[in-house]
Amino acid sequence: MGDKQDVRVNGQRLWDSIMAIGEIGPGQHGGSCRLALTDEDREGRDLFISWCREIGCSIEIDDMGNIFARRAGRNSELAPIVAGSHLDTQPHGGKFDGIYGVLAGLEALRTLHDHDVTTEAPVEVVVWTNEEGSRFAPAMIASGVYAGLFEKDYAWARSDSDGKTIGEELKRIGYMGEVACGEHPIGALLEAHIEQGPILEAQQNQIGVVIGGQGQRWYDLRIKGQDSHAGSTPMPGRRDALVTAAEIISMVQSLAMDFAPQAVATVGEMSVHPNSRNTIPGEVFLTIDIRNPDEPALARMASELRTCIIDCVDKNGVECDLDEIWDKPPVQFHADCIAAIEDATRTLGYSHQQIVSGAGHDACQVCLVAPTSMIFVPCAGGLSHNEQESAEPADLEAGCNVLLHAMLTLANRGGK
Repeated sequence: MGDKQDVRVNGQRLWDSIMAIGEIGPGQHGGSCRLALTDEDREGRDLFISWCREIGCSIEIDDMGNIFARRAGRNSELAPIVAGSHLDTQPHGGKFDGIYGVLAGLEALRTLHDHDVTTEAPVEVVVWTNEEGSRFAPAMIASGVYAGLFEKDYAWARSDSDGKTIGEELKRIGYMGEVACGEHPIGALLEAHIEQGPILEAQQNQIGVVIGGQGQRWYDLRIKGQDSHAGSTPMPGRRDALVTAAEIISMVQSLAMDFAPQAVATVGEMSVHPNSRNTIPGEVFLTIDIRNPDEPALARMASELRTCIIDCVDKNGVECDLDEIWDKPPVQFHADCIAAIEDATRTLGYSHQQIVSGAGHDACQVCLVAPTSMIFVPCAGGLSHNEQESAEPADLEAGCNVLLHAMLTLANRGGK
């Protein structure tokens, strides 16, 4: 059987697979907690691989723990057309972020298997390691190594709050493969994902054809003041690190508003020392995340951020260490991949629109070394990184059908 227009995925099987993975590391409020390279992550990976082997896929794992499950094509010399995302979650994660992209790719391969469709180029599903960056920073580190953005030794040495490193944990859970990360060929990468924003839902469109992703810069900021007695230290002359942090957080909010409507900025993590009720805080650590789809605007945001922090620190008589730990420029996806997705969407009759990704994704890394694009489907209220994250089965099925047909187009062009 060829790549006929009437081939469709099994939406119920896709939904059941998503729900099954979601039960591994269940959250307290309906979501999932499956941090990268934990035992729960290993269990999710093991289940995914078992499903892939049921349909005859071969498995390759690289030394960053990235998993490639391959369904053979007629011409094994051609680079594979790859779909996928990640299986790790946020601490209070939902059941769809990343997971949908992996299991949509699996469902596409299952459908080809069901209908005995053989593609010209091989087709694969990939699971990228530590996309979220919630246990090990920065995010998307394994796809970043693949794309040449991070050195492998740097990535292996990233540690969590307990001092455990990526390299150690890859070995512990049995997912440090022998293939060097970056050596596995990719002819094109398509990543299906929930939007994680409200645009598709507001516009009542079922599919977002993603044309690129906004730039991001991540910072670690440590403010150093002086611990002192809360009752006997007069207000003048205090070196309160937390007061300084509060002013900086407010400035981060104002910075994003100054670059509206495209910019966003977030302080997502903070720790206070000594964290005692009757002691003036002497040290505060916080993270800053700024994003903009326009590179010159992002650079101006970064410059203004540094200036504001220096001014605030000087005014309050404290010191600081500001470390830019990640600089991800805006990206544009590949015209051929965008066209394949758009053509599939039109052929299948789904309402759609072009869209820029507000979140970072593995595809935004891999696009530097391979043709890439993404498929978005709506999520309720645009809510993500939250256990209440929700998506409709019909939308997930639609996105998976688009993924399947776009993969067929690219795979039968020989991956070109």
